[in-house]
Amino acid sequence: MKQRTLIFVVLLLAFTVIGLPMSKVDSQLKELQPELKLLETWLEAQQLYRGIPGIAIGLVYEQELIYARGFGVADLETNRPVDENTPYRIASITKTFTATALVQLRDAGKLRLDDPVVDYLPWFNVKQRFPGQQPITIRQLLTHSSGLPREADFPYWTDHNFPTMEEIKAKLGSQETIYEPATELKYSNLAMSLAGEVVAAASGMSYEGYIQEHIFDPLSMTSSTVHPDPIYQKALVTPYSLRQPDNSRNIEDYTDSKGITPAANIASTVTDLARYVSFQFRDDENTPGAVLRGTSLKEMHRVHFLNKRWTSGYGLGWAVWRRGGKTVNGHAGWVGGNRTQIMFIPEDKVAVIVLTNSDDGEPSFLARHILDFMGPAIVNECEPSASPEEFDPVWVKYTGTYVEPGPYYTEVLIRDEQLIMSTLSFPPEDSPDSEIVELSPEDQHIFRMSGSNGNGELVIFEFDEAGKINQVKVGSNYIYPEALYNK
Repeated sequence: MKQRTLIFVVLLLAFTVIGLPMSKVDSQLKELQPELKLLETWLEAQQLYRGIPGIAIGLVYEQELIYARGFGVADLETNRPVDENTPYRIASITKTFTATALVQLRDAGKLRLDDPVVDYLPWFNVKQRFPGQQPITIRQLLTHSSGLPREADFPYWTDHNFPTMEEIKAKLGSQETIYEPATELKYSNLAMSLAGEVVAAASGMSYEGYIQEHIFDPLSMTSSTVHPDPIYQKALVTPYSLRQPDNSRNIEDYTDSKGITPAANIASTVTDLARYVSFQFRDDENTPGAVLRGTSLKEMHRVHFLNKRWTSGYGLGWAVWRRGGKTVNGHAGWVGGNRTQIMFIPEDKVAVIVLTNSDDGEPSFLARHILDFMGPAIVNECEPSASPEEFDPVWVKYTGTYVEPGPYYTEVLIRDEQLIMSTLSFPPEDSPDSEIVELSPEDQHIFRMSGSNGNGELVIFEFDEAGKINQVKVGSNYIYPEALYNK
């Protein structure tokens, strides 16, 4: 009964909302208060239903942490509340930092992603199960397509006794590849641990030192660490096991990942992770503190290896999938009572961070639904519309039915103050609006195909001497007014 009472009491604790300086999103955020209230009510209900001791969340838009709140407590015994500065172990989200380091080193000319791992780790002697197997590359480590076993050959998830890297090296030669490289998507802590060793070999620094100097420091992540010292460990949330039949929870042991550090050991806060996520949305190439060029970030986010079902895949360190018509990047983490999740939509520059301190915290479930609910609301309130609020009456002359050989019919019309085009394909899609492409004005008679179905190509309306449209150039091809095509 005592445990259940504590869980109920923590739900009544005051929450923290980030106090932001005046910015371009301040006025729009006032319009989000109804959505935020609904979100808080939903999260409180989720916490109560699931009995999660503590949840910390953050919402990021472009370069700002626009909202953060702690729900519950870091420790059930002391009732220490959770807020945006409470440190959690982020576990496998560490892998994205390792990937970032390797892309930095690639950009600095210290390595190539398609170099064999053995070029940097001469002791890399894992057995090749398949005759004629090609060397495993750095890129394959980052995309979980190396074919390596999931773990180094020690039972550290059973006994929580993690091996040192020297112990991993000594036993690596007795392990063998599970799949041939670049043939299967297989998540591997061993692969990302080895990737951290490549960071050290190529940079001439320790893994910890490199991450601190080249990622934490430039991004002002002052509350993050690769190896929590005893003082930091005391500030961490208390990690709890699954809820027991009597609603009690056991406290999980703190474990040092040792040789698995580049795959699992970083600890951080919502505030610091918001800086890391904001950095993902920088498009420019040379901003001080940008850590990576904009083009390199986009390279990390896009799919490099797709699963056979074509439902998801991996970029460089980041998972990639589609949800609600958007491409989403993210990574989850789980180590001894700390379950964490980052999800973001690069196109919208919106992200959610969820940190929990129990083995049944389900941050991925929470993050998905928070992103579904708050993402569109944030974009609608904070992002200036790419199209004018009222359509230009001149656009009426572009509307009509156009035909191309096939025949395939394209309708150009005005919908919700936006000029759009929709091509009827065969067989037709299930929904009438699944083929809609927005036309954003570029110049006189010139539009760009935009929106969720747009491909960025130009649409150019061409006129005859009488001032009537005689053809429309779409990309490199043409469609024609139906009346002219049927003559």
